[in-house]
Amino acid sequence: MANNIEETEIDLPRLGPVPVRLRSSARASRLKLRIDPGFDGVEVVVPNGISRKTALSMLRQHVDWIEAHLSRLPDRVLFVPGAWVPFLGNEHAIRAVPDAKRGVWAESGVIWVSGAMEHSNRRVADWLKKQAKLEIAPRAHAYAEEIGKKINRISIKDTRTRWGSCSSGGNLSFSWRLILAPEDVLDYVVAHEVAHLQELNHSSRFWKVVDDLYGSSAKQQHWLKRNGSGLHRFGAGE
Repeated sequence: MANNIEETEIDLPRLGPVPVRLRSSARASRLKLRIDPGFDGVEVVVPNGISRKTALSMLRQHVDWIEAHLSRLPDRVLFVPGAWVPFLGNEHAIRAVPDAKRGVWAESGVIWVSGAMEHSNRRVADWLKKQAKLEIAPRAHAYAEEIGKKINRISIKDTRTRWGSCSSGGNLSFSWRLILAPEDVLDYVVAHEVAHLQELNHSSRFWKVVDDLYGSSAKQQHWLKRNGSGLHRFGAGE
């Protein structure tokens, strides 16, 4: 495939047209199929040298698997009045105050939204991204100081396959959707990525740094594996 990512669709007997993302990867050794809850579709990781035709053929061979997994996806929850969404893992109701001049704010288990309600989904999403930066950045700098490292830049994105990343240049990136997870899970991911400033790998030395910074993280890792994909069901997607 000429492009790194190609978006198309496949027609499934019981679900109709389903979005498909073909993502070429130089690191992949085989075709890999996964459900992407962020866009209600399926992604195929395609190694270099494998044709588009072969990738689509594999999709058609796994129609039953795709339909079964897509049918189990929870409903998408938009950030609109009446919806309930997790904020640092605690359920909050979204309520409208159209005439208020405060934008978006959280108070006593409620996320209040002012202004025109047709903009509610975007405004709450923007607010959550700002809250993610406010929660993540101080924790990251504090953890980095513990190991004598400096962070070059912190970015908040809407990544689909990683909760965070660390570059060799000291740049950290985090998914804004961590603000929806329990606080201890967010805290663990921050410690995990900061540990990469010292060990840019997943060796035993790396996990020793994570343990020194955060402590035991088995519970938080298990939560992400079990519940992480569901965080992509919130909002309209990007």
